[in-house]
Amino acid sequence: MNTFAVRRHFVVILALGALAITAPSSANTEFSTCLMSLQAQARSAGINESILRDVVPSLQQQERVISLDRKQPEFLQTFSEYLDLRVTPERVERGRALLEKYRSFLLDLQEQYGVPPQYLVSFWGLETNYGSYLGRMPTLDSLATLACDQRRSDFFSGEFIAALQLMQRESLESADMQGSWAGAVGHTQFMPSSYLRYAVDGDGDGQIDLWRSERDALASGANYLKALGWQSGLRWGREVQLPDNFPFQFAGQRDQRRPLHEWAAHGVRLNDGGKLPNTNIDAALLVPAGHRGPAFLIYDNFDIIMRWNRSELYAIAVGHLADRIAGAGALRNGTNVQEPLRKTDIELVQETLNAIGYDAGPVDGVLGSATRSALREFQLANNMVADGYPNPSTLEAIATHDRR
Repeated sequence: MNTFAVRRHFVVILALGALAITAPSSANTEFSTCLMSLQAQARSAGINESILRDVVPSLQQQERVISLDRKQPEFLQTFSEYLDLRVTPERVERGRALLEKYRSFLLDLQEQYGVPPQYLVSFWGLETNYGSYLGRMPTLDSLATLACDQRRSDFFSGEFIAALQLMQRESLESADMQGSWAGAVGHTQFMPSSYLRYAVDGDGDGQIDLWRSERDALASGANYLKALGWQSGLRWGREVQLPDNFPFQFAGQRDQRRPLHEWAAHGVRLNDGGKLPNTNIDAALLVPAGHRGPAFLIYDNFDIIMRWNRSELYAIAVGHLADRIAGAGALRNGTNVQEPLRKTDIELVQETLNAIGYDAGPVDGVLGSATRSALREFQLANNMVADGYPNPSTLEAIATHDRR
């Protein structure tokens, strides 16, 4: 190697070394600057100077939180996989035992808030497996990390301030505040702003502690659901039977509600084959696993569950687990076990549908409402069962269209 090449090689090594040294320093500087901004916001919100001085400057950026926030699964869970992982025989059995243990207390909550006991136990089971895992991430560090990230900075800045207010109100130590990577805490996994606004003292000890008091957590869940608009006396929904000639273009859209008598006119019946209730209730029909899987009529309380967690599968799991805890059996139609849908497959479906004139939304590999609506339109146009589900025959028809 000649002298010039040696010098150039040496300079490159120095440059790379400098980058390796300065990059983390730059990131740390940005986080420190952000913490100063959060500290100023907290001061304006009335947080004690002792917390601002002793807690905020010591917070650390959590790279794992950013990684989890960005994480995209390689495979999408089918309805079967999702439900089978969450509504297990063990969880049903444990839920029934806890329902019996807290029956008197839960009935008092029902009288006060209008939420039946089995739903409160179901939320508890799905959120933390009845308190067996509350999360181990440091809440303030996680929220500060997300607040200093540009993707959802405003939202998490507000949650960070709320967490400090919570710490101050309940005389908590920062080490006491642990939860999910996104900052949700306690048996019912409340975000700090929800904790401040909706959590209540269920055990009468003068303090609200969703980490250590199961009664506080259950009462807070009831208060939260009532505030969200829970309708007393109305169930979440129910599994139903569909006739062989059912027009599936009417299914799969939560905003397409019809009175029960109209669903009955289309041949929809109760799970046991009986007639639908003759009541003045509107419902939508969901077929989360396509026309070969279970079908559900959903009512207004289904939307309330989705205000807790914006996932249709989560809401079905809450409702079904609540039914099982109350004594109901497994789904009549099973969960239609299918091969997992790969993210890349859904992306190709979205890309192709968009290219041929069906608005499937962004190409993100997520089987959301826009993609299912586009699938339904494609199926109708091609004389297929219009259930909005990417079953093998629909995927093949889309792939064939893509090769034209």
